[in-house]
Amino acid sequence: MKKTIPLLIVIVGGLIWLAWVFIPHRLLQDVFYYDFYLPWARAMAPFGMLLGVMSLSMMHYSKIKRKAPKWQYSFFFFAGFIATSLAGFIGGSQKGGLYMWIFENMQMPMSATMFSLLAFYMASAAYKAFRARSPEATVLLIAAIVVMLAQVPLGVKISKYLPNISQWILDVPNLASKRGIMLGVGLGSVATTLKIMLGIERSYLGGD
Repeated sequence: MKKTIPLLIVIVGGLIWLAWVFIPHRLLQDVFYYDFYLPWARAMAPFGMLLGVMSLSMMHYSKIKRKAPKWQYSFFFFAGFIATSLAGFIGGSQKGGLYMWIFENMQMPMSATMFSLLAFYMASAAYKAFRARSPEATVLLIAAIVVMLAQVPLGVKISKYLPNISQWILDVPNLASKRGIMLGVGLGSVATTLKIMLGIERSYLGGD
């Protein structure tokens, strides 16, 4: 029963959600969504956040206890979590409060630093991917050069047709590949959803 009841809740909830998506009836579109789903979602959100905090805290505590690789960084998690929580409870989250000061002067600069490092990783990945070792890699390299040149004034000086060629590459072959990837992602999501709803996938219940 410990796994049967949660599994039944998932199956029934999934079927109702599918009906809400595909059946354009007022009973499902308005009554179900606004009178049933939204109140329950708001009620469950705090418990979901509490579960996430507990899970993260247990993971970092376990790393410190086992002295796993880089376990010292877990102390920074606890320090940041406690300081931010206290700032939110004591000073509030309004403009000019301690919580917003931490967000604007610590969180935002750290996020900007992390995203700025992506440029170096992208350059490294591009160098590895754009080596013309095969006909496919050569096509990728030429397309990348054309698209990048079309984004700078030098490209227009080289050829006035370069922006049009770049736009065609983005609109036709690039868009076709993106659609193929999205179709694959969608089919994978549907397959995973069906496995969960039919009870085949039970890892979220603690099974294998």
